[in-house]
Amino acid sequence: SKMTVKAVKMGCMAPNVYSKVPDGGWGWTVAFAFFFVEALTYGIIKSFGVFFNDLMESFDETNSRISWIISICVFVQTFTAPLSTVLSNRFGHRLVVMAGGVLISTGMVIASFARSVVDMYITIGVISGLGYCLSFLPTVTILSQYFDKRRSLVTAVASTGECFAVFSFAPAITALKEQIGWRYSLLSVGVLQLSIVVCGSLLRPIIIKEQEEVKAQPPEEPAETKYMLENEQTRTSIESIDSGVEITTSPSNVPGKTKAEPKSEEPKEHVQILAENNSTPPEPKTKLLDFSVMRDYSFICYALFGLFATLGFFAPSLYIIPLSLSLGIGKDHSAYILSAMAIAEVFGRISAGWVLNKKPIRKIYIELICVVLLSVALFAFPFASEFWGLMTCSIFFGFMLGTVAGTHIPLLAEDDVVGIEKMSSAAGVYVFIQSLAGLAGPPLAGVIVDTTQNYSSAFYSCAAGMVLGAVFLSLVRPCKVGLCHRPQRGAEESAAGAASDLPEDFIDMDIGKGENSGKGENS
Repeated sequence: SKMTVKAVKMGCMAPNVYSKVPDGGWGWTVAFAFFFVEALTYGIIKSFGVFFNDLMESFDETNSRISWIISICVFVQTFTAPLSTVLSNRFGHRLVVMAGGVLISTGMVIASFARSVVDMYITIGVISGLGYCLSFLPTVTILSQYFDKRRSLVTAVASTGECFAVFSFAPAITALKEQIGWRYSLLSVGVLQLSIVVCGSLLRPIIIKEQEEVKAQPPEEPAETKYMLENEQTRTSIESIDSGVEITTSPSNVPGKTKAEPKSEEPKEHVQILAENNSTPPEPKTKLLDFSVMRDYSFICYALFGLFATLGFFAPSLYIIPLSLSLGIGKDHSAYILSAMAIAEVFGRISAGWVLNKKPIRKIYIELICVVLLSVALFAFPFASEFWGLMTCSIFFGFMLGTVAGTHIPLLAEDDVVGIEKMSSAAGVYVFIQSLAGLAGPPLAGVIVDTTQNYSSAFYSCAAGMVLGAVFLSLVRPCKVGLCHRPQRGAEESAAGAASDLPEDFIDMDIGKGENSGKGENS
């Protein structure tokens, strides 16, 4: 009862308690917050290219040294994912996201006063990179907890904030630079990113009591029938019978205690409250980061998929404009190609969410089809030789990128991978493994370009990584079936054996005795 009073006193700070996954409710507010978090994190990262020429001129540095700013930022963002998971499990998603917003804004604001590219490495690369991790991952994790049937669709639609940001921020920042210069423009971006703190304040924690109620299911059902019988004004003897059944069946796991003296209702309520309270707190306290997912072969295959697929996520957006310029396409038309890619990504994310939202569907196979088509799109870029060919490849790539980029992290919550219970820890480990490819992807593509003196070769390296990712993704479902079939059967057999040890008329005998005693009292 004390916990209930605390929850009432805390008001809006209290967690939302549901008997099952709401598939809505406050989850719509969380989805709204995730939309803007996506826009202010990945949207800014992908739009940072508008500052490249200004930074090269101001610091007198090469393009490769300036590009390391984003590479370091992406690496820190993904490498510190386990830290984000630990802090979220310890302090809650809300405080971690708000702290991340402060770090992002601080790094950007300080970067506007930088005097060298090394200062940019520290401010944007390390400080803001850590803030990006603390803001993005907890938001997508808690959003997955608010939705079940609609999870894929809602996450995909909310993740389009990144695409709208790329489409709108790039021209807006370019126009702002012409008015106040790149330093004050970067300062304005940092101040704007402070609104992530507001988004983080909307992330109310959620508690699903369905698992606790499953354990206490036998005592709850008689309680419901008791109230129904009371409303029907039945005899009081039946109430004592029901309470007896509740006490004897609730500790069904304890052998030998088939009978107990019926007590008042208050102690039973206290027992149920203690059982619920004891079942929920231990998990976040004892396991801030659950590395047991690394023993799951299906998760290992999925993590390797993310590792190799990440090679093809960032490099195309960085090299599409240089590739178009090398083909003799003008700067304006090259910008149109990038904008078309961003718009196509919006439709890809929404389409993937709509398809994955269909009930009779194996989501891991749909993801595999999208990854294979994304590999085809990457292989098609080197064959484009003029504007419309490159535009077609960019639209196709953007659409397929949206189908994969908007779903690969939420797909961890599916039972084919790890399930919603281990989603938080699995997401931290998964993104941590991705960090290696996030750091190595753009420089690796750059080395290949420098060696071959051809921007098309960068897309071959991205496509090769995506094909390897597809191979490991195709192994996720077979590994899950092979590992889980036998343990599940063993558990079912043991449960059946335990049930057979109890006499079939266990409850009937108890009820019969209660009825006889009730008749004796009435007589």
